[in-house]
Amino acid sequence: MIDNIKKLCAISGVSGCEDLVADEIVSQIGAYCDCRRDALGNIIAFKKGKNTPAKKLVFSAHMDEVGFIVTDIEESGLLRFAVVGGIDNRVIVGKSVLVGKNNIYGCIGAKAVHLAKDSEKETPIEPDSLYIDIGAENKADALKYVALGDRAVFNSRFAAFGDNMIMGRALDDRAGCAAMIELIKDKLEYDCWFAFTTQEETGTTGAKAAAYAINADVAVAVETTTASDIPEIPPHKVVCRLSDGPVVSFMDKGTIYDTELYNWVLELAKQNGIKCQSKAGVYGGNESRSFQTAGAGCRVIGISMPCRYLHSPSCVLNKNDIENTVALLKAIVNNADKL
Repeated sequence: MIDNIKKLCAISGVSGCEDLVADEIVSQIGAYCDCRRDALGNIIAFKKGKNTPAKKLVFSAHMDEVGFIVTDIEESGLLRFAVVGGIDNRVIVGKSVLVGKNNIYGCIGAKAVHLAKDSEKETPIEPDSLYIDIGAENKADALKYVALGDRAVFNSRFAAFGDNMIMGRALDDRAGCAAMIELIKDKLEYDCWFAFTTQEETGTTGAKAAAYAINADVAVAVETTTASDIPEIPPHKVVCRLSDGPVVSFMDKGTIYDTELYNWVLELAKQNGIKCQSKAGVYGGNESRSFQTAGAGCRVIGISMPCRYLHSPSCVLNKNDIENTVALLKAIVNNADKL
């Protein structure tokens, strides 16, 4: 599964340009389920199980990643850009990027620190003061390789390191996509639906359409969430920890999760010997809110892999957490009669 996460993370898929990611996912799941792509680029998949549950169950994970979009090409050949999704300004300057579907090499530049005013040195540089340098001689030269609206992603290396860790960009949420692919390829006790969604990072747009199309009774958002098990964080703000298993949420900034589902999932993990943890605090958000409010409403629960340095060039996950997440998702499907 780690190899598949690496493969998915290598594909550029900033919000609104997820088609190459979707192509790869369809190529992997097409033989195991019925699937289609809607007008927004979502993949809607139905997996036949041994039985049909009374409640329609759907799992969702988003295909898009945070990144950048080219907004202007200056006469100098430098590219101005806007940020797509939530990226900390502190991790942008000096980073290598890949621009457009042809993965043109570039780097994010800024004026030298000795030219900055004292006030500018005290805060992270805003993106509108930055540019992408693709080595073009001038605007005409740059236009041979890129166009307005092209997306750019961090050009960072995927790697296994340390004690069962992996790092790379786009682990949010290609790891969730890989987990759902594992489920689809497995033999399941009950029928279930899957939504590989678009544009989550810019407002859960794809999930809104997918939720209406599927009209499920129960939705499980398969995500990553910020692990704050790092120095200088007060204990009451440590939301979750790496290696403590998948994170089950009771509430975040977009959703109040179904209390019965929350307790049931935690008990299910305990019964099956699956290491699991509860999210400690109300932070973040995901596409659960779109499923929850679609149509006549839907019961939702969020299950996330704890991730350090979310939305950065080097997100970090623990391999055991990934495996335990898949195990918990399988347990949910195979007990869907109890939903």
